[in-house]
Amino acid sequence: MPFVQIDLLEGRTLEQKKQMVEKVTQAIVETTGAKPESVSIIIRDMAKESFASGGILASDKQ
Repeated sequence: MPFVQIDLLEGRTLEQKKQMVEKVTQAIVETTGAKPESVSIIIRDMAKESFASGGILASDKQ
């Protein structure tokens, strides 16, 4: 039973998330032989002020 956790910066649409989970599920099924219904995916949206890279908050990057 594969479990996948995906952290994203906020701002993706519901449609983008739907497409992402379909493709991630498909990739796991193809590579592990798992059944699609056994694949669980958790999407965590992160506020841009809660993530930094290179010493700069994502909310400060343009």
